[in-house]
Amino acid sequence: MRIKRDNYLQQLIAYRFDGLVKVITGIRRCGKSYLLKNIYKDYLISDGVKESNIIVIELDLAKDIKYRNPLILSSYVREKVENSKEEYYLFVDEIQMSDKVPNPYNSDGKKITFYDALNDLRSLTNLDIYVSGSNSMMLSTDVLTEFRGRSDEIRVHPLSFSEYYSAVGGEKNAAFDEYSFYGGMPLVLSRPNKTAKMNYLKSLLSEVYIKDIVERKGIERQDILEQVLDLLCSSLGSLTNPSKIANTLKSQWREAVSANTIRAYIGHLEDAFLFSESKRYDVKGKTYFDSPNKYYCEDIGLRNARIGFRQQEITHIMENIIYNELIIRQFSVDVGIVYSRTVNKNGNSVRTAREIDFVVNSGDKRTYIQSAYAMSTAEKKETELKPFALTGDFFPKIVVGKDVGKRWYDDCGILHINVIDFLLDRELI
Repeated sequence: MRIKRDNYLQQLIAYRFDGLVKVITGIRRCGKSYLLKNIYKDYLISDGVKESNIIVIELDLAKDIKYRNPLILSSYVREKVENSKEEYYLFVDEIQMSDKVPNPYNSDGKKITFYDALNDLRSLTNLDIYVSGSNSMMLSTDVLTEFRGRSDEIRVHPLSFSEYYSAVGGEKNAAFDEYSFYGGMPLVLSRPNKTAKMNYLKSLLSEVYIKDIVERKGIERQDILEQVLDLLCSSLGSLTNPSKIANTLKSQWREAVSANTIRAYIGHLEDAFLFSESKRYDVKGKTYFDSPNKYYCEDIGLRNARIGFRQQEITHIMENIIYNELIIRQFSVDVGIVYSRTVNKNGNSVRTAREIDFVVNSGDKRTYIQSAYAMSTAEKKETELKPFALTGDFFPKIVVGKDVGKRWYDDCGILHINVIDFLLDRELI
């Protein structure tokens, strides 16, 4: 099954021969290698590039194992490219398997790495370089840090709903229900039945992601890491912070863990692209809060797998899916806070914080979005719509719901749109 990933393909095309190393990052098994070696390679060939001018090095295969030595890799590529007038493309997959080797010209003990080799190859003006990988080395910011401004990052995510639907087709609501349950990891689509899909996702978490983090970060308390993971998976769309999680562990599991340790473990989960943080932003005060903040899972199927496919809180699942869609569209996303004045039972005026699910920014453009699965009561409508009025500005405002039919604007100019229509309309924002 070939899945269109036009968003990432267009990014690769835009960065083509810009003189920088293109680094394909993202959570493991989200389709980075396929994007590079199949989709982008096919595009280049269709655009007139000779297949022989696309050098593909797969460091996980025996045929290319010698190129794990960065000196041999550099020498091989230079020999093919250096004296040619034609343009060449270098794809290096599983780059994390490259070895560190002694410098034959210097005995200071400093090793030569693939960073050195690729930075050297950048001097070849007729060579365009792309690297990708599929374990923890490429799941962090290490590569981008090492290249120090000499690279472009193409961040790849699991399938968006539009990518998922382009592959499965059929009735849209049924497809959305499946997507909300199994998520968008590409290989899920090829699993033969429900049990195989669930087992695949469970295996990814336990045998791939958690093991990567434990090995890479030298985690001594894997049980605590997994408890933190469980709590984040169970609290999608809820405000939390390391201190709150530490207190929960102490009360529920009798584990005395410092907030700093929890903070470090959350950082490891973010570094592996399993979760991302959305900070709270005071819309009128134009300042960020230190905490608490919200955490969203990179793939809703992985989240569901972690909790045994039990807690199907569709309101929070839909919110997570919308957040991921906004990130895939390369927006900056915050949790908005606005304030209203209310009178308490003692007759005193008090300031009450109200929340806007997503403050979506791109340059000087802003959009406010509320994720509201259903607004069946007047109280629910008040909760969702009142914060928009409190912003005091005229930026576009959108309510995304599951119970909305045809999109429409209310008397305040707020767009009401069905979540499926929102996810399929990339030009809406």
